[in-house]
Parts: sequence; structure tokens; C-alpha cells
Amino acid sequence: MNFNKVILIGNLTRDAELKVTPSGKSVLNFGLATNKTWVDANGQKQQQTEFHNLVMWGKKAEVFSQYLTKGKLVLVEGYLRTRTWLDQDNKKRSQTEIVAENIQFGPNIGFKNENFPAKKTVGPLQESIPTINEDNEDEINGEAEVEDELGFGDEADEIPF
Repeated sequence: MNFNKVILIGNLTRDAELKVTPSGKSVLNFGLATNKTWVDANGQKQQQTEFHNLVMWGKKAEVFSQYLTKGKLVLVEGYLRTRTWLDQDNKKRSQTEIVAENIQFGPNIGFKNENFPAKKTVGPLQESIPTINEDNEDEINGEAEVEDELGFGDEADEIPF
């Protein structure tokens, strides 16, 4: 059995950038920073920040491109994918990124504590962002996508950057 699932909560490091592949498919690129905080053996608070590259495809990319701005707190669900290519010097390059499948906006992003009751979205975004899930994904994308034997479809070959 195999399992490839990523769930991150963090802040966007830059405004999302929407592009269109030569075949007309929308692709959205954005960055996310996550923090880990702990107390070391000396009682000192420590913090480590990780930076993640994310990509989103299709109609979801078009919809979310309007709302993904620098500093916003989001929960992202997706999977890891490593793509490879030859650079200008004909050297093999690779990048591991997270393919985002679902996004929820914070601070109320599905967890409960005394300050934030659980909600999917907040404020003016609550009404304006459509919920996209497996039940209506084909409807929103217009049709089901054909996937290759690895499950990535033709998306990995169409990245325009």
C-alpha cells in the first residue's frame, strides 16, 4: 500500500501567480511558510521555518488565484511530486513541490480552540469562495482529466516555467 498526502497550515510567502500552459490549462504557483516552535534543553524557545513550493491546476487554480495573497493563513491539502527537466546547460534539474488539491482559509481553518470556532472560511470570503471537493470537481473542471499510469496526467509536462 502507498500513501502520498500532505497537509500544511502556514502563511503565503508571495502572491499566487497564475499562468496558462501552451495547451490552455491553468496553473497556479505559490509559496507557503510553516513554523515549528519548541523549547530546547536550556529552556529557550526555538523556531524553525520551512518554505514550500506549491502548484495547483485547472479551474481550481483560476478560482483560488484571486484570493491567495502574501501573508494569508491557509490550510493546504495535496500530495508531493518531484519533476525533472534539463536546464539551459543541459544539466538535469529537479524540484519537489506540493500539488495542492484543496485549500481552506484561516484563521478558522477546521480546528477548534477557545479563540477560533471551526469554520471553513471567514469574513467576506465565506460567501464568495466556492467549495471544491471530489463530489463536484468534474463539474467545476468541465470534465474528468485523463491520467497517465503514474496518476499525474499531462500536467507535469506542461509547466510553462
